[in-house]
Amino acid sequence: MKKYLAKIVYQIVGNEPSDQDQFDEQLCLIEARDAHEAFFKARMLGVKNEEEIDHESGHNVYWKFIDVPYLNELQLLTDGQELFSCITERDKEDMFANYVKKRAADIQDNVQHQLLVASAS
Repeated sequence: MKKYLAKIVYQIVGNEPSDQDQFDEQLCLIEARDAHEAFFKARMLGVKNEEEIDHESGHNVYWKFIDVPYLNELQLLTDGQELFSCITERDKEDMFANYVKKRAADIQDNVQHQLLVASAS
């Protein structure tokens, strides 16, 4: 089994109006045979961990799964090694959510291409 670092992104949605959109970006360790399985497992984990929190005050908060915009196979880990780096700008929710979904689609296309190349060999 190989180890992968996956970034799972959630939008935090509340029933209270807000001037800012909030996102929760989580880095998770995924064990899988290949990138295709790792990507699928990361997406399933994202859906599984969607959560609604009901506060006594009536202010509910929901973690809505967006997608997996980052997946990288981890090789031999060494002290001080960079595991993840990302620079994003978040002016509007729609723009960031679209960015996350596009990155996830790029990963899925790349993984499918790798499977086709491997099966042709």
